[in-house]
Amino acid sequence: MVTIVGIPTCGTVKKTEKFLKAHGIDFSSRSLKAQPATKTEVKKWVKALGFKPMRNTSGGSYRALGDEKETWGDTEWIAAFSEDSMLLKRPILLIDGEAKSVGFKEDEYRNIFKV
Repeated sequence: MVTIVGIPTCGTVKKTEKFLKAHGIDFSSRSLKAQPATKTEVKKWVKALGFKPMRNTSGGSYRALGDEKETWGDTEWIAAFSEDSMLLKRPILLIDGEAKSVGFKEDEYRNIFKV
């Protein structure tokens, strides 16, 4: 089961949906606004992908954190991501509940789905 976790109006979420549809890949979507990520989920995602690629560095929430964010490690980022879903880069691609990718990367998706 493929799940796209993100915000429905996000451009990269739309690109991911378009890619999956074009390749006949069934998926479900989960809105982080309607159903924010839990701390347990975020821990799993950070363990699988690392916190650096998961940071939405272009958003206002990220800029509002201040310079101390540059010294943060997994623990601080897990807490921050859990408290503010806007800090998460989107989409997070889950396959059978496991995080496989973050952000839209067509080459990576082609490799994951063998298309």
